[in-house]
Amino acid sequence: MKTATLTDARTIEASDRERPDPDPDEVLVAIGACGVCTTDLHMYSGSFTVDYPLVPGHESAGEVVAAGDAVTDIGEGDRVAINPSVPCHDCRACTAGRENLCRDLTSIGGAAEHVIDGAFAEYVAVPAGNVERIGDLDYRTAALAEPLGCCIQGVDQVDLTTGETVAVVGGGFIGLLLVQLLRTSGAGTVVVSEPIEERRAAALDLGADHVVDPTAEDPTSAIPDLVGDVDVAIEAVGVPTVTEQAHALTGPGGRTLVFGVPPEDATIELSPFDLFYEEREVIGTYSLTPDTFARAVTLLENGRIDVERLITDEFGLDGLEEAFAEMENRQGLKKMVYPDR
Repeated sequence: MKTATLTDARTIEASDRERPDPDPDEVLVAIGACGVCTTDLHMYSGSFTVDYPLVPGHESAGEVVAAGDAVTDIGEGDRVAINPSVPCHDCRACTAGRENLCRDLTSIGGAAEHVIDGAFAEYVAVPAGNVERIGDLDYRTAALAEPLGCCIQGVDQVDLTTGETVAVVGGGFIGLLLVQLLRTSGAGTVVVSEPIEERRAAALDLGADHVVDPTAEDPTSAIPDLVGDVDVAIEAVGVPTVTEQAHALTGPGGRTLVFGVPPEDATIELSPFDLFYEEREVIGTYSLTPDTFARAVTLLENGRIDVERLITDEFGLDGLEEAFAEMENRQGLKKMVYPDR
């Protein structure tokens, strides 16, 4: 089978290897589509520690072509989305329903304590419990259940109350997914801060009430002028200074959600007195759980979230380096890879 393998920082090699056989509790999936994530870009650029060689890719869907002897509820021909996070199911976090915090978490092509080869390949073997049937949903839509599940995990973390005002700082792919999810989840007003004009226009089309250009005005004053106190501010970029900006937007009793993936050694400055006196919270969110993944598939199946608007570029496995270059230049939104091209 064909794969795109990271052999070093900024080095991708096409490789041909034997198709894997599923273990007794696994299914083998022929990958129909796999999204390119910022995590993949971090692995490629060397800003995430990677044990080379590695096949990345963790936003995927496809068709089951074989099942292990112990698998009884998923079979050949089933069309599925793949949850790449494989928890141990035994630790304290797992038994509490917080599988994303499993101390022995394995990721299929993503970021975790343990990382195994992912879905920038024609086939991948995954535990049968990590797939969800998708019916006739197209693969490129179903592949985005993973990032949508991460967004659901984040919105759950802030305990959004119906009618609250939310500011999303960053209108890239994740920011635009969040805009739609926030409206579906009952946000009263949604405002987006984003420097790229096309992304601001997309935010308005997808449900934002207001947009702000941070290169033309200071969001920390412009957004409160537009909407008053912000109940929830979401940092969706992964830049420490933007996290500080999002926190500065958060009003008394509000919550700041750190969603973007920051550098591992980054630090920010916060006023502990503000946290104390105004009861402001700073909340992190990481990955997804089996529950949020299943809910993401349901939202996509029922057309609650529009991902078609967000897929702007498509490649075969041999176009992965081009996809990464466009991401580094902030060109387009979601890149989709089709291993069978």
